[in-house]
Amino acid sequence: FIALTGDMTNKQRRETALRACAIAFCILGMFALVGDWLLVKLSITLPAFRIAGGLLLFWTAFEMLFDLRTQRKSATTDTAVTQDHIKNIAAFPLAIPLIAGPGSITATLLLAGRTQGDPKMMAVLFAVIGAIVLVCLLLFLVAERFDKALGVTGNVVLSRLLGVLLAALSVQFVIDGIKGALAG
Repeated sequence: FIALTGDMTNKQRRETALRACAIAFCILGMFALVGDWLLVKLSITLPAFRIAGGLLLFWTAFEMLFDLRTQRKSATTDTAVTQDHIKNIAAFPLAIPLIAGPGSITATLLLAGRTQGDPKMMAVLFAVIGAIVLVCLLLFLVAERFDKALGVTGNVVLSRLLGVLLAALSVQFVIDGIKGALAG
């Protein structure tokens, strides 16, 4: 979150965090309600979904590792962050695929399938999704404090380290997707 919102004011970061969490909640809620039906209608398998999500995450990790976001932004503009930029960062990559990514969507689909349409169980699933998204929001909101405590060097090191971890996670999603596709 810090790496993706480093050029924003505190107010813009809060707005981005709220927007990303709201989008993620809506996406996960939608997949809980109609995700299985949608994937069947589009002939998309869960392994294909994992591979696509892994590739999207890898792109973000690649940018974090090689500081391409900063280079791209400074090459295109030196002006303040626009409202469109905040909306775009909130939607991609924060809401999708970092919060509502292949793993959380797959888990949501599987858990929704276990409810067998029981409204009480679906309400519990929505409560769990809400609680997890709320934890993400709280972590995003305290990220500013970590940003200040780490300083410039600490943020650069942490961004690169998390970029490596995100790259490994994204590759694991692709591997799991390939295994699932080959097994199915």
